[in-house]
Amino acid sequence: MANTTKLNVIYGDETLGLSGPGFHYIFAYDRRGLESLVQYGKEWLYRTPNPAFWRATTDNDRGNGFSTKSASWLGADLFSACTQIDVAVDGQPIQLPIAPVNNQYSDHETATTVAVKFTYTTTTTPATTASVEYIVDGTGKINVNVHYNGATGLPELPAFGLRLVMPTAATGFDYQGLSGETYPDRQAGGRPGTYHVDGLPVTPYMVPQECGMHMKNDWVKVTRATTLNNADPDHQPFSLTIRQTGHPFAFSCLPYTPEELESATHIEELPPVRRTVLTIFGAVRGVGGIDSWGADVEPQYHIAGDIDHDFSFEIAGVTD
Repeated sequence: MANTTKLNVIYGDETLGLSGPGFHYIFAYDRRGLESLVQYGKEWLYRTPNPAFWRATTDNDRGNGFSTKSASWLGADLFSACTQIDVAVDGQPIQLPIAPVNNQYSDHETATTVAVKFTYTTTTTPATTASVEYIVDGTGKINVNVHYNGATGLPELPAFGLRLVMPTAATGFDYQGLSGETYPDRQAGGRPGTYHVDGLPVTPYMVPQECGMHMKNDWVKVTRATTLNNADPDHQPFSLTIRQTGHPFAFSCLPYTPEELESATHIEELPPVRRTVLTIFGAVRGVGGIDSWGADVEPQYHIAGDIDHDFSFEIAGVTD
């Protein structure tokens, strides 16, 4: 049966608030994304989620020159700008409700579903776009649809996903997928099942590089025990669950962004662990490893830059 629970909708001057029992979400037009994701009083976002175009390079990437040929995606990962915002309430597109348009709304507006779509233009040459659409219902569930528009002349991508940075370090995560660290071309040893990982482990390579990928997942649940709210008296563990919708996804759950991994030339140069960086991937380039001196990744594990890529997932609501 379709959900009919109503959302409370707050039309602010620069924000759109959506709330219900146990949750409160804020979409910020000036910050170009989902600014706040609170469930049961716990904030899950440190920054607005952004499209992820980069995974940290590996020895094999450097050996075959991939990181040089696709370096423009590192810039896109860091600096792509949101160039369009679309809002739809109960399936009907509406004018972006910022002042003075939002003056027409009362303080007790409701809806069954609200969709907010952010379109980003990359810093690549040629430029292209990627979009992230959030569809929220009255249970607090968020369906997330991510789309990349391919463009002729763009280099292959290292990855395509959505990166969520959380305010504090996770105590661990559980997932249903393949065991261990897996990649598109490194899955044969992974066994399907449900697994738990303590903390946010980083593979101790002498030179930090890509690590921590998990392929073919049905869900992942991240657990934290601390917040940045000094007034929060509750230090019991709390969790957020991501589920697949139609197709399994890949993810990594690390204490560092790809750029932080790239910047460290030795593992002791990595910064102290402060955040959780959860990236949900729709596409990941293989890591190769046929040799470490220049062999390219096999063709079926490349991600073409000139074709479209899509994926979706669900952030579980408070009643799930």
